[in-house]
Amino acid sequence: MISLNSSHLLFQDERNQVLTAYLWIRQVWVDAYLSWDKDAYDGIDTLRIPSSYVWRPDIVLYNNADDQFTGSMETNVVIRYDGQVMWDSPAITKSSCKVDVSYFPFDGQQCRLTFGSWTYNGNQIDLLNGLATGDLTDFVENVEWEVLGMPAKRNVIIYGCCSEPYPDITYTLLLKRRASFYIFNLLLPCIMISFLAPLGFYLPADSGEKVSLGVTVLLALTVFQLLVAESMPPSENVPLIGKYYIATMTMITASTALTIFIMNIHHCGPGAKPVPKWAKKFILQYMARLFFVYEVGESCKSPKRQVGHLPTVQVVSGRAAKEEQKAQMTEENSDATCQEKSPQQGLLPRRVSISSGQQDWKETGTCANLECGRDGQQHQVCATSLCLCHHNSLLRDVEYIANCFRDQKAAQKRSGEWKKVAKVMDRIFMWIFFVMVFFMSMLIMGKAI
Repeated sequence: MISLNSSHLLFQDERNQVLTAYLWIRQVWVDAYLSWDKDAYDGIDTLRIPSSYVWRPDIVLYNNADDQFTGSMETNVVIRYDGQVMWDSPAITKSSCKVDVSYFPFDGQQCRLTFGSWTYNGNQIDLLNGLATGDLTDFVENVEWEVLGMPAKRNVIIYGCCSEPYPDITYTLLLKRRASFYIFNLLLPCIMISFLAPLGFYLPADSGEKVSLGVTVLLALTVFQLLVAESMPPSENVPLIGKYYIATMTMITASTALTIFIMNIHHCGPGAKPVPKWAKKFILQYMARLFFVYEVGESCKSPKRQVGHLPTVQVVSGRAAKEEQKAQMTEENSDATCQEKSPQQGLLPRRVSISSGQQDWKETGTCANLECGRDGQQHQVCATSLCLCHHNSLLRDVEYIANCFRDQKAAQKRSGEWKKVAKVMDRIFMWIFFVMVFFMSMLIMGKAI
């Protein structure tokens, strides 16, 4: 009969899949050659002698993973007068334990300790378990693992080499990981870093740090991924936290690629094509209102600002100039008081008409008040002709400047529309990635509950 008392769980080497435990092993058997009549020996009913002086069953740990393969400590045995021998020996065992890290760090493990005779079969030694479970009364709590129980089971196995049955006692150590250490050191930093990835879309494109933020977050997650990989055994089962890291890194890689695409749209120059009509209607109108993207000085309640029309310059020439000259000649003939022409009439400007939006104004120079006559009185002198020698080139320059200004405003409008398209796309992807990070975080935290 064998019973097990677990005192302390020293170490669980997950990478090498080795469980190290400090156990008290109690073995009880009956030896008919070691019995006596206690009345014949003054009532002596028990003896304590070194275990090496008596026969001992060769009970070993089948799944031993110790390279030195050391057995139990050489302690005394207690012999009763009826031939019952009890041997309590402490032992530090290293056993192989198959580790399943699929739900790391919220996982639980089942490590088996199988004891049996190495040379005696079931016909020679009948191996029984003394207790239904291992005794955990004196167990010292482990900082990383919580022991839920240690049930015992007797198995009878017939191996291929032999026809005799071989019984064994298997103790299953039920372990549950204490996940607080991994939550505060691996999981929460990853979640907080993951929420920085969507904020990269909120960062202004002109700052020049959008791509740098994504790359920095990606490198930080890579460091955490390496820390997890160093402590996990090489297995086909990817840990839960590893899946979360991979999903987050994939999301950040996608966000960085989208950031590069959006920055390319933002920096469309004046030579870019106009924004398509469907993009103006769908992105600049509906999506911009949905995600509260407005221009500077514009709010959700105020209407959209209308860009006023640029002033146009019109040069009156040709037939209109001839009509002007005829009108001046008529005025000159109707004035009987004019005796001589004004010396400054050649400097009078030609008619220029400038229309701007809602108002029109005209500048006409046809008459001048000059002193004429012998009596010293002032008379109104009317010009007979207009000098257009300098005004033609001046008006051409004004018209060229106005056209350049008009083209510049149109290019600025196209560039502003593309920048607003990029800003709306930034907001859209920011909220999409926020929702993705939130649901992934809730999914992995739900495993801990």
